[in-house]
Amino acid sequence: MTPRVRQATLTVHVVLSVGWLGSVAAFLALSIAGLTSADAQIMRGAYLSMDLIGRYVIVPLSLASTASGIFQALASPWGLFKHYWVAVKFLLTVLSTLLLLLHQFTAVATAAERVSRAAPGTLPREEVGPLGTQLVFDAGLALLVLVAITVLSIFKPWGRTPYGREQSADAADPAAAPSTAGFKVALIAVAILLALLVAKHLAGGHAHH
Repeated sequence: MTPRVRQATLTVHVVLSVGWLGSVAAFLALSIAGLTSADAQIMRGAYLSMDLIGRYVIVPLSLASTASGIFQALASPWGLFKHYWVAVKFLLTVLSTLLLLLHQFTAVATAAERVSRAAPGTLPREEVGPLGTQLVFDAGLALLVLVAITVLSIFKPWGRTPYGREQSADAADPAAAPSTAGFKVALIAVAILLALLVAKHLAGGHAHH
């Protein structure tokens, strides 16, 4: 890409990513309000708003941000698998998007459906049940993951991957082959955490039906 086109695509990607992060922060605020409020209207409105924000803001932004990030990586010198920080960011983004879709159409949709069925004027806390706590936890974790992705974009740790070193004319540079022990530990921890979250959502979704 020319520098001007690269700046334009990067701007689009940053705007979409910031929008994704901001909407998740709003979702977290609503989930806390729904869990802690003693006002039936606030609680009902919080869960219904979470469903709307998830469906029509968070899901589209996550998909668009993922697509623009992949395009930005493939069309720029960074590549998608040439640097560890890009590869980890890509992995976190894709898995976060998949978990978001699973989360939206199981826990969030179920909570919204339950509060909409509650009798008018009653506090639908019992109808929501443990989903209220789960939504707060999931939203907080999603926000932390997005912040971690942002940190990776700024600090760019771990250097080049073996593939990246092969593709680089500067493969002999000692700085191009740093220790990747921290990267491997972080990757294993993320994989275990995401596997547990998927299993939890699948079990929860099965229980709801």
